[in-house]
Amino acid sequence: MSNNSVRFSVSGLADLEKSLSNLSKGVGKSVLRRSLDKAAKPMADLARDLAPVDDGELRDSIKIGRKLNKKEQNGQRRLAPEQRDAVELFVGPSYLLGAGGRHGHLVEFGTAPHDNKGQFAGTRHPGTAPQPFMRPAYDAEAGPTIDRLKPILWSEVEKAAKRAARKAAKAAAAARQGD
Repeated sequence: MSNNSVRFSVSGLADLEKSLSNLSKGVGKSVLRRSLDKAAKPMADLARDLAPVDDGELRDSIKIGRKLNKKEQNGQRRLAPEQRDAVELFVGPSYLLGAGGRHGHLVEFGTAPHDNKGQFAGTRHPGTAPQPFMRPAYDAEAGPTIDRLKPILWSEVEKAAKRAARKAAKAAAAARQGD
């Protein structure tokens, strides 16, 4: 995650946590990821609406993601075992080469006047004014995202439990036929 990331901690969901613990570790993480994706979608949509549009690449690069880069993967390995089960989510411009969002932080925070280098060496860039789009989206949607999360999580847990029950019943039926 970037230095400008924000972490959420949701507490007071003991029943939900108990239901999640009844699922396998992989299924539980998958349920959390799907739920977070759904809950954060309005925040990403608002950020896209607020992003300045020049050629549209910055706006189109705003994604909901969870892919860790090498540095983040190494950090994840150093976490205590109980922290490794955490699910993190990124909402913002994709910094992948070709995604169009590599300059998102420069747009969000602006740039100071500076001397140009390379082909424009010897000239001075006047700087750019900040055009925030992520922070206003976060400010408007952080609370509602958390509010949306609980019912979405319950729905996803129930679906996963039903799938697991169907799978177990199918396996039991297959075992009986094999006897």
